[in-house]
Amino acid sequence: MAVDEADARRAFDGDEFFPVFQPVVELRTGQLAGFEILARWRHPRQGVLPPDDFVPVLEGHGLIHRLTEVVLDKAFASRELIESSLTVAVNVSPIQLRGCGLPRCLASSAQPGRFPLERLVVEITESALLDDLVHAETMVRELKELGCRLALDDFGTGYSSLKHLHSLPFDTLKVDRSFVGTMTIKRESRKIVAAVVGLGQSLGLTTVAEGVETQDQANMLLWLGCDLAQGWLFGKPAPASEIPRMIDEARQRARVAVPVPLDEDSVVTHETMPAQRLAQLQAIYDGAPVGLCFLDPRMRYVSLNKRLSQLNGVPLTAHLGKTVAEVIPRAFPLVEPFIRRALQGEPISGVEVQRPPDQDGGAWKTLMVSYQPVRDEAGEVLGVSVAIMDITRRKRMEEALRESENHYRHMIQLSPHIPWVLDARGEVIEASSRWESLTGQKMDKALGNGWLTMLHPDDVQPTLEAIRECLTTQLPIDIEYRVRRPDGAWIWMRSRGAPRFAPTGEIVRIYGVVEEVHGHKQLTEELENCQAELRAAINAVPVGLVLADANDGAVVMVNPRATEILKGAIFTGQKLTEYTRLPVSHLDGTPLKPEEYALSRAVLRGETVERLEVIFKPADASPVQLLVSSRPIHAHDGRLIGGLLMIRCPCADGFDS
Repeated sequence: MAVDEADARRAFDGDEFFPVFQPVVELRTGQLAGFEILARWRHPRQGVLPPDDFVPVLEGHGLIHRLTEVVLDKAFASRELIESSLTVAVNVSPIQLRGCGLPRCLASSAQPGRFPLERLVVEITESALLDDLVHAETMVRELKELGCRLALDDFGTGYSSLKHLHSLPFDTLKVDRSFVGTMTIKRESRKIVAAVVGLGQSLGLTTVAEGVETQDQANMLLWLGCDLAQGWLFGKPAPASEIPRMIDEARQRARVAVPVPLDEDSVVTHETMPAQRLAQLQAIYDGAPVGLCFLDPRMRYVSLNKRLSQLNGVPLTAHLGKTVAEVIPRAFPLVEPFIRRALQGEPISGVEVQRPPDQDGGAWKTLMVSYQPVRDEAGEVLGVSVAIMDITRRKRMEEALRESENHYRHMIQLSPHIPWVLDARGEVIEASSRWESLTGQKMDKALGNGWLTMLHPDDVQPTLEAIRECLTTQLPIDIEYRVRRPDGAWIWMRSRGAPRFAPTGEIVRIYGVVEEVHGHKQLTEELENCQAELRAAINAVPVGLVLADANDGAVVMVNPRATEILKGAIFTGQKLTEYTRLPVSHLDGTPLKPEEYALSRAVLRGETVERLEVIFKPADASPVQLLVSSRPIHAHDGRLIGGLLMIRCPCADGFDS
């Protein structure tokens, strides 16, 4: 159902127009940069209407100024906006730009809440500038005098964009949603967006992409260099009451990492503007930690970075226009063959060159050098791109490591254990020949991961996990596994090792030993079995038993019958000082003294208590008459090592057994 002038005037009287706010975010960080204000009409019959349904009617009947006033008055009344540093963008109609009242309207709306107009972005479409550019220049300057920022909206959809950018003091360039929406599927749209972003960067303008709906679009815009974006991906337009929520959601979103890079098939930097690309490449060139230069076909230095100047020991300016032979005469015979091959079109990478000192008494250097031919569009070689890295220190470290490993290799052959060495990937590179005598596996078969074939199948995965954990956490290895002997028997082995680090902190080797623990393992298992059998027997005894350690006076075992009789008053880990506070008395009601408790007498003095009748008075139950006895426990050498307490309850015919 269409709306008319009368309906619109009634809507103003009924206060039916209101603003909604769409978030504008910073692509690089995900932080909220501001909002764009959009008008809505809460129609009593048709519901909430978007601008396209009513703005043409308001423009046709001279009501568009009134709409701007109403929307801005309500927007600038938001306390959250006023107290923040967020920008607010508002679209103005071409009709408003032709008149003279727009600056006054904006200033009047901002004044009650003292909203700073420096944070107001006035968006102007290209079509608004076509009729009278001279008048538009006057209006724009008045807006700038108020402090407003200016944005050229729907850029690329009009006819005179470059002229407008040249003539008017815009701060922001907005990329039209029609290009953004298809940029991930149409190369033409992608090239247009790249060109607009590059133009904005060249002119020092902030670029804003409209209509961003997918993460792929946001990723591509980020890597094209776009500054800001708005669209449903970051939030739909919402009323003023939702501003706190949108600010909080943006704050949460900003904690997430920035979008991931595009894949290799995506078109990015080579479609940006040449001037911008040149600046980016120059920054990379100057900041590279390796020496870089370009040589022409006559082997003259055309360009180079500071690092190469340092490697050559010659000032930057002393290189330009001179040949390699003139700059580094002593090293030139070593590198000339490679340069000539590259000039013939052969790429050469990773060449190690032992470069002599440029002056007597200097040190030799080991350099890693690459030479890449540079061709024009016709395939002709224009020169050679050279990359040089000083690896002298690394080579010295490798030589020292090899020498150290040679010493270690001689040592491990004499060890009674089975020493081993793993590389940074966790594979065996060295081991004692005793492994062959233990397992029958030849050493050449054991290297790498071959030794794992001698392990019990159930132990292979835990062993690999232990190695991976060492490489990840840099903590030592300590693991037991079973190894098959030549006769087919499985024996337990214990392997322990620790990593060795490079000065940069990475693991370069893991050194360790394997030792046989089969006998110890069997003994431990037998002891555990004996302990389990003893524990089961003690738990089955109908008499309460409590065992205490003489070293620290702690209770080490309480069987179920003792727990039942004493209502849990004695428990494992309890000290004798706590035990002697239990409510126990003689039959005549006289409380036991600490030194009279049967277990204390056995543990502390080595006494035997044959029969002691007492009354136990639990806190939440009736008193119980008990018969207790105790025995000291001595080691084979006569040392007192503990004590045993036995507890029985009276039965009708005496005491239970």
